[in-house]
Amino acid sequence: MTERTMRAVVAERPGDPEVLRLREVPRPSARPGWTLVHITAFGLNRSELFTRRGWSPGVELPRILGIEGVGVVAESLDPRLPEGTAVAAAMGGLGRSFDGAYAEYALIPSAQLMPIRTDLPWPLVAALPEAYLTAYGSLEALEMRPGQRLLVRAATSGVGMAALDLARERGLEVAGTTRDPAKAAAVRAAGAQHVVPDEGDALPDRVKEVWPDGADRVLDLVGGPALLDSLRSLAPRGRVCCTGCLSDEWIIPDFEPLEHIPSGAALTTFSSSTVNSGDWAARALQEVLDRVADGSLRPALDRVFPLAELPDAHRYMEENRAAGKVVGSNVAGA
Repeated sequence: MTERTMRAVVAERPGDPEVLRLREVPRPSARPGWTLVHITAFGLNRSELFTRRGWSPGVELPRILGIEGVGVVAESLDPRLPEGTAVAAAMGGLGRSFDGAYAEYALIPSAQLMPIRTDLPWPLVAALPEAYLTAYGSLEALEMRPGQRLLVRAATSGVGMAALDLARERGLEVAGTTRDPAKAAAVRAAGAQHVVPDEGDALPDRVKEVWPDGADRVLDLVGGPALLDSLRSLAPRGRVCCTGCLSDEWIIPDFEPLEHIPSGAALTTFSSSTVNSGDWAARALQEVLDRVADGSLRPALDRVFPLAELPDAHRYMEENRAAGKVVGSNVAGA
């Protein structure tokens, strides 16, 4: 490898984790509007599993995946981003429209980079941008108030664990769902007072065993037809935010709002693509970093994989073995 090349994991074609291949590829250079970042670590996300399988419309393979990453500016033409600046980036086409963070370096639109100030270890920093900004925005969309009861579905996902952590810190009464009883302790450790088995159609009954009139708010990270069970789990005049689609079913067949949305209830969404709109994300991420540093927030970092082991990381996520955020790292010994 030379100064003009770098290591990267390339999704060469749609398929199983084995299509992710470690390659030596040309190292990009900064150009007007784009900054070269030395990627120290990066969060792994379920959407990257979909892209690897060929399920992401408009994404052409081969592609270096990775929709989020953190690191240090290596080359810059932007005076706002001098070399050596610590930065984070998420979404905005990263790893989809252009090559992403599964690499030693990534060329990223300068406008998408969020300068950060932190002494936290890089793998821990990498666990924060996508998960915590998505959870943060979702709780805002739910219009949560202190004392309200929040149900987080798919609570052991990266975003789910972040939502439990933020909700605990805000003084909410929280229940988290899981399909795996062995993960109940992790759900409680992340901040949930209650653990609810997610048994599909039986979910509303399980929720009402905890809260007889239902949940004030539901953060649904499962998506697809499961959203109907979230709506049925609401207390009167409750609110559901559909943020994720962790199931393989994206469509709700025969969805009928008048029938499926309880009278007086509200259904909204939060798209993590909005983390690149305005400067709220940079402020929120720095707030999260500061609160992690002082111990107010306790991120659930499940496991760190080196760059060369990303096929194993994808299998680990596909087998639903994680309870928290899975991270890839270019830092030796991380």
